[in-house]
Amino acid sequence: MTSTSVSQIILKICHNIVMTKLPGAQQWQRTATPDGPRCKWCRRVLPEQFGPGRPRAYCSQPCRQWDWVARQRAREVQLSDEQLVMARAELNDVHDAMYVLSCAVQDVQRDLAANKQPNAKELKDMLQWILECAEPIGSLRLRP
Repeated sequence: MTSTSVSQIILKICHNIVMTKLPGAQQWQRTATPDGPRCKWCRRVLPEQFGPGRPRAYCSQPCRQWDWVARQRAREVQLSDEQLVMARAELNDVHDAMYVLSCAVQDVQRDLAANKQPNAKELKDMLQWILECAEPIGSLRLRP
């Protein structure tokens, strides 16, 4: 299958997509991290497992199912593990949330530069502002 036919198949499946190849250094760790092993789909830290048996790869059955669906779709359009297909709307949501957080960090940096000795209330307000802006990123869930 040629690259043009793969592109045509991808466009038929998802009208507005972005396909990228991730460099090896930027790939997400799929095994243990300092916090412990992570779910292959949602990247949440898995609970500690004791006793015999195969180590858990997913935090829940829905994550296992979504990962299976994603692998099936990738196989259909002959994508490798390093390639990603993402709906434009999901990509825009991620970019918007990252932009809001970036602006909040810049605001706090500017406030800290202007006020060398902020009091506890000012620090609390700054932290609250960053947390409010980071909350949407924590709730983003990408689906195949």
